[in-house]
Amino acid sequence: MKKIAVLVAAALAPVVLVNVAHADLALATAKGCTACHQVDKKLIGPAYNVVGACYASKDAKALAVNKLAMVKHVKEGGAGVWGPIPMPAHPQVSNDDIGKIVDWVLTLKDGTCPKEFKPKQ
Repeated sequence: MKKIAVLVAAALAPVVLVNVAHADLALATAKGCTACHQVDKKLIGPAYNVVGACYASKDAKALAVNKLAMVKHVKEGGAGVWGPIPMPAHPQVSNDDIGKIVDWVLTLKDGTCPKEFKPKQ
């Protein structure tokens, strides 16, 4: 019985991961994020896969710091990280929802971090 449960869980794992990724793109769309950002191309703001590439880290502590910085930037808005166009503040979006979107963005590492990227210290 245990073997069957393990096999079923293993078989369904890719489906779960795909649904999570789609759920977070859906959440980003629902919160209005895709008006300025797309997954793999620059619109008004940077592409999500570029953001993921710039903030990704194999170091868990650095990744946690990056995630907190991203959540704060989305919540409070600001300019200068990605160029002169400011990102508006999003105080109406919960930190939990922003965190889910940021977690999803951090999985998108297939972009290239541009040299003009200037993370806030």
